[in-house]
Amino acid sequence: MTSGRVNPNFRLEDQGIEGIGTVHYNLIEPALMQAAVKRGEGQIGKGGTFLVTTGKYTGRSPKDKHVVKTEGVADKIWWDNNAPMEPAAFDVLEADMLEHMKGGEYFVQDLVGGADPTCSIKVRMVTELAWHGLFIRHLLRRPDRAELDDFVADFTIINCPDFKADPAKHGCRTDTVIALNFDKKMILIGGTEYAGENKKSVFTLLNYLLPEQGIMPMHCSANHAIGNPVDTAVFFGLSGTGKTTLSADPKRTLIGDDEHGWSDRGTFNFEGGCYAKTISLSAKAEPEIYATTQKFGTVIENMVFDEETFDLDFEDDSLTANMRCAYPLEYISNASDTGLGGHPKNIIMLTCDAFGVLPPIARLTPAQAMYHFLSGFTSKVAGTERGVTEPEPTFSTCFGAPFMPRRPEVYGNLLRDKIATHGATCWLVNTGWTGGAYGTGSRMPIRATRALLTAALDGSLSEAEFRKDPNFGFEVPVAVQGVAEVLLDPRRTWEDKSAYDAQAAKLVQMFADNFEQYVPYIDDDVKAVAIG
Repeated sequence: MTSGRVNPNFRLEDQGIEGIGTVHYNLIEPALMQAAVKRGEGQIGKGGTFLVTTGKYTGRSPKDKHVVKTEGVADKIWWDNNAPMEPAAFDVLEADMLEHMKGGEYFVQDLVGGADPTCSIKVRMVTELAWHGLFIRHLLRRPDRAELDDFVADFTIINCPDFKADPAKHGCRTDTVIALNFDKKMILIGGTEYAGENKKSVFTLLNYLLPEQGIMPMHCSANHAIGNPVDTAVFFGLSGTGKTTLSADPKRTLIGDDEHGWSDRGTFNFEGGCYAKTISLSAKAEPEIYATTQKFGTVIENMVFDEETFDLDFEDDSLTANMRCAYPLEYISNASDTGLGGHPKNIIMLTCDAFGVLPPIARLTPAQAMYHFLSGFTSKVAGTERGVTEPEPTFSTCFGAPFMPRRPEVYGNLLRDKIATHGATCWLVNTGWTGGAYGTGSRMPIRATRALLTAALDGSLSEAEFRKDPNFGFEVPVAVQGVAEVLLDPRRTWEDKSAYDAQAAKLVQMFADNFEQYVPYIDDDVKAVAIG
């Protein structure tokens, strides 16, 4: 039995996926929510949101992601970062998953990854859960209904949370598996209900495909000046550094909050929606994102709520600190209609430095930009994981190592070439701690960060006086209107200056030790930055 709109020549059975009991093709939001409620997957919240919990997994499972080591990709994949799976094991996994699906009810969404039609890909998402269909319908780009009549996917993703992998049979690590087969143009996901695996699988896919076209895939948010896409800014950053918050500037047009490409035509969003963290989300500080938590169809994931009033508790992290909401981009009033921007005029690299060493903003040379891009530094802080009792450095190359199938220098060289061609100005922005490390100092004031970003993006910061940072060699402004001067020199914010010096030396050494892995692959100007 089938329902919904689909290319009559591209049903699941045309792909060799047979024996499924009921298939729903391209249901729109109300129908997906009705199905999800009927199936007991969650419940309707205030404003028509959908409230759901994801059980055992409330975040991604990066150690359970595998790339199938076929002849076509064996020499292209960064195997130090991507666990291999043998083709024969994948074939058994596929056969067992398709057998698992027989007689079941499944939801198909035919969607697009990439706002630029010259380099977008068509993705078929097959989900065991109706709400996963709702989620990915928000996060990818939705074709017009008429376009579905001749839609043929470039890649197919099948997600079966109830399927448990067998490491002995399937060549994986646990009973949870994410397996990417670039030759078969298929991704299989099993054993996890966390919806973020769906969108990050598409991101990983684009991170593999686009570099061969000379397109830079980026784990970043992006915006542009209102009415002026030429004035585009991108914000690289790992989770918790402020990508979503800082790009959602009401004085600028939001292109997207997480994944973009940079082609010869400019910047383009991969997605059609946003997946925002909601822990401590404030109606005052982030009114537009907060408002989406009471809008129709928004997926509210792993949030505690009042069983009687359905009021959300933005401070209760008893389910997870990684509580989130997923919503279509048009729910943000200043979002771009096209998902397109110009070549980045400014590149912002965000870091949350819990060591309290880095300044709130610094200007980078192209070589320094590549150094910090390949480093991808941020910090875990005490309490985020069991056993973490002091700030713990995290170096995630290209600000997104879990999603990078190719070697880091592939992306680094693309970024270097794009910067050289289009003349972007690069900045490092620290949204972490000042006046001491985590536990002693305080979080960088968001008002100061916004003032510094405004000055960087409107060009006025380039006219400021700069000093050379003695630890990293980049340029730091001496004075910026609206920002306390002491804040611009982190050493001055520490009561114990010798303690700052020791902490700074420790962090510089951490950077150097991490960067040794890239030295054989980089140019002399970047080596000079690494060596100091």
